[in-house]
Amino acid sequence: MGTRAWALLLVLCGTIFLEGIDVAMLAVAIPSIRADLELSTNAAAWVISAYVLGYAGFTLLGGRAADLLGRRRMFLTWLTVFLAFSGLGGFATEGWMLIVARFVTGVSAAFMTPAALSLITTSYEEGPQRNKALLVFAGTAAGGFSLGLVIGGLLTQLGWRWVFFAPVLLAAAILIAAVRLVPAQPGGGRQEEADGRPQPRTTETAAADRRGFDFLGAVTAAGAMLLAAYAVIRLEHGLDGWQLTAGAAVAAALLATAFVGVERRSPAPLVRLGILRKASVVRADLGALLFVGAFFGFQFVVTLYLQELRGWSSLQTAIALVVMGCDAILAPTLTPRLVNRFGNGRVILGGFVLGIVAYGLFLPVGMDWTYAAMFPTLLIAGIAFALAYGPLTIAATDGVTESEQGLAGGLLNTATQFGSALGISAVTAVYGLASSGSDPGSTLSAFRTALIVPVAMVTLGALISSFGLRGGRGRRVAGATAEASSDVSANTARQTAS
Repeated sequence: MGTRAWALLLVLCGTIFLEGIDVAMLAVAIPSIRADLELSTNAAAWVISAYVLGYAGFTLLGGRAADLLGRRRMFLTWLTVFLAFSGLGGFATEGWMLIVARFVTGVSAAFMTPAALSLITTSYEEGPQRNKALLVFAGTAAGGFSLGLVIGGLLTQLGWRWVFFAPVLLAAAILIAAVRLVPAQPGGGRQEEADGRPQPRTTETAAADRRGFDFLGAVTAAGAMLLAAYAVIRLEHGLDGWQLTAGAAVAAALLATAFVGVERRSPAPLVRLGILRKASVVRADLGALLFVGAFFGFQFVVTLYLQELRGWSSLQTAIALVVMGCDAILAPTLTPRLVNRFGNGRVILGGFVLGIVAYGLFLPVGMDWTYAAMFPTLLIAGIAFALAYGPLTIAATDGVTESEQGLAGGLLNTATQFGSALGISAVTAVYGLASSGSDPGSTLSAFRTALIVPVAMVTLGALISSFGLRGGRGRRVAGATAEASSDVSANTARQTAS
């Protein structure tokens, strides 16, 4: 890829890095925030949950908005909102202020991240070059979260408000660069040429523009996603207040049914339901949901084990877990070569199998395990993420028309957000149900039981992913070679011009 193409990719990857580091730093800072603002346990939990609720509730709408209203416009607008409300969170003096700020920050990420992903899939030629860009994007996402744990621990020592102010500085730098580098793309996914003239509009795009925006579809989709996300978050309470959890789930199902009815009758549907009949997309989204859910559920259990049972500080825990960030290096370097040789489907399945091995090795965790005993699990978990997540991103967008790349990105981000919420809520619920006392032995036993959840999730994901191998070796990534890059460099220079 040329210099300008790499610069654009750096900006777009900066967005997902920003999102990852923001979430990780806050997770480390929650105890300090709770103590300083004198928050209740429920309020402290909602500081985290509000972000997840906003993100998961609106990411499907955010992805489609990028297609219909313009990817560049959505990207720059919501990056600005992210910047503003992250800063406002740092000035919060009451718990409700922080919760509102986190919810809006989550909503902004729901619009910003799918726009960034669809900008990649429409600015880089489908095939080796796009796959290379997506693998770098996926590796950056994981690297942001891993580094965020360490940086969050350091910043919290200075004061928890820096956890909110630091992303503002990074977001401002990304925004300045994005204004110059992100290609101008009018609504409907139509990309402008380097001279500013739009490409010819298709009959489908023109007709959709005339019929207008599917407002009722947007309302029912957002309502269904919000209620579903709330039901998933409430799973962490186990049987306590199950009526509210069940009520939210039923209401979400009813709204989802209404949404399907609206989309079938709409002349310009928000979501073309036919995309859900594309087996590779559905399989990739389900795989991403299960893999990410297992990864974050496992990480959550390990964090509790180290801090609550072993008495490690937040900084010690963050440094211990940073080895899982090896995927930030492996995803753009090793993974393309493996996909090129063995095929996308086989590499995804390999990632799931390594996940089973990693989480399975931690099942017999003891009261006094050394870090050396934990290290193989943490390293293998990071390698598994490097093998699975990037190829899943490719599979979720591969073969989708340019006008629906934002929708495909929205579906993928919806899956990953629900996956992370489901993984954490499920291990929390199982841990609570398995707890039989407050003594260290009972706590350790509950941790071991909770670890069954991520093992089960990656095992199910491996079964689902194995069906994709029937179609052959899958799309290969040759973009790791200089020859492939030089073949498409001219096309990239034209497409990524602003």
